Amino acid sequence: MSSFLLAIPSGMPGGLDAPMGMHFGHCDIYTIVEIEDGAVKNVSTLPSVPHQQGGCLAPVQYLADHGVRVLLAGGMGMRPLMGFKQMGIDVYFAGNFPLVDNAVQAFLAGRLPEFTTDFTCHGGH
Repeated sequence: MSSFLLAIPSGMPGGLDAPMGMHFGHCDIYTIVEIEDGAVKNVSTLPSVPHQQGGCLAPVQYLADHGVRVLLAGGMGMRPLMGFKQMGIDVYFAGNFPLVDNAVQAFLAGRLPEFTTDFTCHGGH
């Protein structure tokens, strides 16, 4: 049985019906989805940490500390992307989806590209 935690930056109040938070470090809340055997098993939320506490890498460490193995995001800078890779967290680009559930379903269907430098934000974030 394969299971892991997936995090999605979200607008309030979080959950599958919430809007996507397009930048992981500045989102209102994270929706945490437990995936088991390729299907959604459980959905919860996790408050976000202020971006200024520890800079760009604070949210990376925070999500890693909570057991997240995969992140779906619309945007982030190069530094946090490298931080996620160092932590063993896979990051996928989901910036084309308005709702968390749309992004999760696209991920489960294998339709999201892995996040690369082509998707990173510029200007130091």
